[in-house]
Amino acid sequence: MEGKEEQLKYKCSECGQIHDDWPALGFRSPDPYEYLTEHQKSTIAELNPDFCEIRYEDQTDRFIRVVLFQKVNDHCEDLEYGVWVSLSEKSYNDYKSNFNNENHETGYFGWLCNSIPQYEEAAMIPTDVMTKKGNSRPEIFPHESSDHPLVKDYYDGITKEETERRIQGMLNTLK
Repeated sequence: MEGKEEQLKYKCSECGQIHDDWPALGFRSPDPYEYLTEHQKSTIAELNPDFCEIRYEDQTDRFIRVVLFQKVNDHCEDLEYGVWVSLSEKSYNDYKSNFNNENHETGYFGWLCNSIPQYEEAAMIPTDVMTKKGNSRPEIFPHESSDHPLVKDYYDGITKEETERRIQGMLNTLK
């Protein structure tokens, strides 16, 4: 066996430890929440690690946290994004009422609600949201009919080099 490849190392923003496996690239909130003023966040919005609601005068927007796995063609690991999707009131209420049900498996329609740095206008890509047994976060699958570059990369895959560039780029924004 030849020499071991140089591994990307990073300091975890959650635990402060150095890791050499790929981190999940996560977003703490959906973009619409980030666009709110501090006053609005405290008066019309609720955010926790799994759910977000924004109650405007004429509508309520509802979001859940999900995962998107990006295929990496020349590596044995996928790149994981922790993103948010918006759901209809009916789907949101169903998901929330079954949140602690380890056997709940179903699908919903949702819209991606985070702008992923490598893609312009990535928010608002239509997705299928699939819940999983065991209370893992739901996984999303972008609709193939969308001609967005993120969708193309999702189905075609990206390289390990590109993956590590994305990870490093997001880590640099956290510093």
